Amino acid sequence: MNHPTTSRDPALPQSAAADAAVARPDRATFEAHLARRRYGRFSLTEAIRPAWQSGVIPEAGYRHDTYADASTGDQLPALVAAVSSEQLFETFLQLLEPLGDTCDVVIESSHDREAELETFSREGIERVLLESLLWDFEDLLLNDGCTGIAVLHPTAPLEVQLDEHKLLVTYSPDRATFEWVLRRQGLNRNDGMQVISQGDHMHTSSGRFCRRFQQLVQRLNAE
Repeated sequence: MNHPTTSRDPALPQSAAADAAVARPDRATFEAHLARRRYGRFSLTEAIRPAWQSGVIPEAGYRHDTYADASTGDQLPALVAAVSSEQLFETFLQLLEPLGDTCDVVIESSHDREAELETFSREGIERVLLESLLWDFEDLLLNDGCTGIAVLHPTAPLEVQLDEHKLLVTYSPDRATFEWVLRRQGLNRNDGMQVISQGDHMHTSSGRFCRRFQQLVQRLNAE
């Protein structure tokens, strides 16, 4: 059984949360909302849903962004992409190509909501072996709202994330390193695009996915 949890980006106006509390749908309407996957041409995975009324309406595309290191003040160009579920895993794997033949991997779990985020890492894995392994865990990576993964170049500041919201996030001194992949996948740039994590939203997971995450840790030999 899936267990939904809710979260909200701190930047969302407080009034949106208040409106969500007032507008309470009946059970049938809410269950229909949870069951809805498609918004126009965009299809969600099972991992996440926008909240009733106050959520961001998902759409495909990507935007330019910037990551600011709070400790150093350094800024690193980033891309944030929302990809329809039919193309999401393929796009993620294609974004790994610029990372070279060997990668570092970090996987994260928030299955225990009362504990801190669990993080496991593996350094120096061949990319082709990693991709083969990830295919075995495609269902977990796409449909579990408590699992996230980041793949990094071992020495250069290049990183690709498939996060808990099933958004693709890349970091690179030159955005073109990854942007060509998104364009090749038919995604258009829209710097005004809001993504699902910026509004009220719900994550779903299950005991099966929690067990599958532990299996991924073991198969990766991650620590």
